[in-house]
Amino acid sequence: MSDVKAQYEAYPYPERNPEDEKKRLITGSPSHPLELDHHLYGGQRDWTGKTRILVAGGGTGDALIQLAQILTSAGKKHEIIYIDLSEASRKIAEARVRVRGLRNITFVTGSLLDAPDYGPFDYIDCCGVLHHLPDPQEGFNALAAALAPEGGIGLMVYAPYGRSGVYPLQEAFGTLTKELPPKEQLVRAKAMFEALPDSHPFKLNPNLVDHKQSDAGFYDLLLHSQDRPFKFDQLVAALNSAGLALAGVPQPYLYDLSRFAPRPDSMDDVEAMALAEKLDGTMKSHVVYARPSGAVQRQAGQDDRSIPHLKGVSGAAVAKAVAAKGQIPVTLNGVKHVVKIPKQAAAVLAGVDGRRDLATLKAGSGLDGLAWASAWPEASRKLEQFGLLLYSRLLA
Repeated sequence: MSDVKAQYEAYPYPERNPEDEKKRLITGSPSHPLELDHHLYGGQRDWTGKTRILVAGGGTGDALIQLAQILTSAGKKHEIIYIDLSEASRKIAEARVRVRGLRNITFVTGSLLDAPDYGPFDYIDCCGVLHHLPDPQEGFNALAAALAPEGGIGLMVYAPYGRSGVYPLQEAFGTLTKELPPKEQLVRAKAMFEALPDSHPFKLNPNLVDHKQSDAGFYDLLLHSQDRPFKFDQLVAALNSAGLALAGVPQPYLYDLSRFAPRPDSMDDVEAMALAEKLDGTMKSHVVYARPSGAVQRQAGQDDRSIPHLKGVSGAAVAKAVAAKGQIPVTLNGVKHVVKIPKQAAAVLAGVDGRRDLATLKAGSGLDGLAWASAWPEASRKLEQFGLLLYSRLLA
């Protein structure tokens, strides 16, 4: 890991300015508390006790800040341990925490392989790290060993098809710049990049932008010394080998084989999702949630106490579009989709505020039992498929 550590000391990733914390909060997948609750606990997690969290390979702090700020704002007790090999990355994460005045965070410079020494944890975030280990399975195993029996993990690993063109360039740039210090490697690689023909598979790939955003992004994408992508079935196999079971993905629509072809009766869920990945071709990463194999898996939104939240969209705006056209536009991985939603669901969506449960929303919608049954389950399912609707009692 010495080359990896040297990279992140020279180019902490992602590049962040702590002063930006005064004007915006970066949110995303995995590890938004609403999202992890939805996929790991069926939206019914009890947030009244203290939640112990590990941010494994925390980098410059995006997941750390997201978790700490949202839980702090919601008034939920928590304790977070951040671990990363890079002291430079840690300093940026610490500075971001100071700007926000966040508390109950312990910083550790070290390896996520030591995670069991700090556990058990109710939740573990590991975003963009496992694919950089010499033996990724050791990382999966270490995180699984650090989980509490009813805990869960949210992780991201790179996927191959949406990163077409990356790995030949990593190999070529690495061969031609090895033994050089990181800053000189970057200069040489950028010069070679400019000489690439426009027909190179990398330049034809619209899914990749990191190299355009910062030096750290260019280095992480095209000069990384240790980077292996996972096909979806390979990822699930690694989880299973560590004693973990897949609990969910933030945007199930991407993994829905029925978008392309009927699913054979003999095909299991993972096989179907792996085929959908191949047919989609745009996925440059996989974000998944997992729990210990013996843990009870719960489906969200199944009782009247469930509380829906709309993620990244306004309830009023969605309700207006649904009432008018019975559909909303959604873009995933650069591809535009039209999501059809029963018009009657508009009356429900208008009341979704993250605090009203389904019983309250039903009572306030004016829909009778038959109309509710024909409108809301379908609306909920379709919005969940695109990651736009989540269930959680975080704000209850």
